[in-house]
Amino acid sequence: MRAVVQRVTSASVEVEGTIAGEIGPGLLVLVGVTKTDTAKDAAFLAEKIVNLRIFADGNGKMNRSLVESGGAMLAVSQFTLYGDCRKGRRPSFDAAAPAEQARALYESFIVAARSAGVRVETGVFQAHMRVSLVNDGPVTLLVESAS
Repeated sequence: MRAVVQRVTSASVEVEGTIAGEIGPGLLVLVGVTKTDTAKDAAFLAEKIVNLRIFADGNGKMNRSLVESGGAMLAVSQFTLYGDCRKGRRPSFDAAAPAEQARALYESFIVAARSAGVRVETGVFQAHMRVSLVNDGPVTLLVESAS
C-alpha cells in the first residue's frame, strides 16, 4: 500500500456537492492499494501514519504524532497512486488492486487507524471527489508498506 500524507490545518472532501468528510488540524491521507497488498499492509500503514512524529512539540520540533497531538485524519482512496507514467503519455494502472480488494483494504486501514484512537473521516470509495486542504508547513510524505 502507498499513502501520500499531508499535515493540514483543515481538509475536506466533497461528493456531488455534499461534504462527505471534513477535519480541522491533522492529516489528509490519500491511500492507494496494489494487487499484492494484504490486511497486514493496511495495519502496518495505519500504525506507521498515526505514529509519525510530524507535529510540533512545545519547542517547535517535529516530535509529536497524530495520536499525541489529538488531530484527526481524512482518509481518501486514490487508485491513481499506482499510476505508472514511465512509458508513453497515459498512465498505466495495471498495478492498482481491483475495486473489491482495494475497498476491503482501504476499510481495513480506516479500522486500524480508528483503533489507535484517531477520529477518521473519509471520502466515498470510487466516487468523483473534490478534495480541499490547507497544507501545514508544508509537510507532505510518501509512506509505503513492505509489499
